[in-house]
Amino acid sequence: MRSVLCFGDSNTYGQMPGRGPLERFARDARWSGVLQRELGPKWQVIEEGLSGRTTVHDDPIEGAHKNGRSYLKPCLQSHATLDLVIIMLGTNDLKARFGQPASEVAMGMGCLVYDIRELAPGPGGTVPEIMIVAPPPMLEDIKEWRSIFAGAYEKSHQLALEFEIMADSLGVHFFNAGSVCRCDPADGFHIGAEAHESLGVALAQEVDAIGWVDQER
Repeated sequence: MRSVLCFGDSNTYGQMPGRGPLERFARDARWSGVLQRELGPKWQVIEEGLSGRTTVHDDPIEGAHKNGRSYLKPCLQSHATLDLVIIMLGTNDLKARFGQPASEVAMGMGCLVYDIRELAPGPGGTVPEIMIVAPPPMLEDIKEWRSIFAGAYEKSHQLALEFEIMADSLGVHFFNAGSVCRCDPADGFHIGAEAHESLGVALAQEVDAIGWVDQER
């Protein structure tokens, strides 16, 4: 059985758009659950989503535990061995409190790739396949979150390009979630049930395309 770690924020956790932080879609409706269904029983899909998670930043309001980099290494070790790590982060880095341009959010994503390579939690101590996923860009109307994400709308539309550049430079896989789904108008930055379905199906196709036949254990 192969294993894939899905490391992300509230859109991996499955938070329902426009609802409270503990209201989430059922496991089989979240994109990671759809990915499991599509990949089948030869794969174990491990979901690691946390609302508010950033790439590399301690959050001065929500807490230091929102720093994805701090949690990534113990997470990788606890779930090793891993054949693939999918990372979909970046939205929370766009909060006004961090003041980050899209290019520096991509640098944060690059740090996570370096950490995965350094730890090498793949079979036999190898580096697993890594896929960077750019989250779908925000909508202009993000309701009561407008001040928290001041300036984020424009930056969110730049993330895919910056992430793709970073992925190319590091030699890892890339997928633009915005090519198959969009954020829900209920709050403008979370994805709805149909988007989870579309994303999970698309990512399963991307995983299949990696070429695992040449990498059989």
